[in-house]
Amino acid sequence: MKYFYVYVLKSLKSNFLYVGYSEDYRSRIKCHNNGEVQSTKAFKPYKLIFLEIYTNKTDAKRRESYLKTTKGRTTLRTMLKYTLKNI
Repeated sequence: MKYFYVYVLKSLKSNFLYVGYSEDYRSRIKCHNNGEVQSTKAFKPYKLIFLEIYTNKTDAKRRESYLKTTKGRTTLRTMLKYTLKNI
């Protein structure tokens, strides 16, 4: 079975959170930390703080899109309140 991942990275340099989607999240996080992704390059290194697994690509992409909205980011920060305090 193929899986699809929605992940949240926290910059270890700042309060920057990045929400992403990938079919291979481990390799994608390495790309972020190696500076290969233009949108995250300035804030590296990153730590994975949240991961959701889906069996349907459309569901995963929809969740990623939601988490990138203002309401989604607010929900995310509420869900991860204590995680964010400890990083």
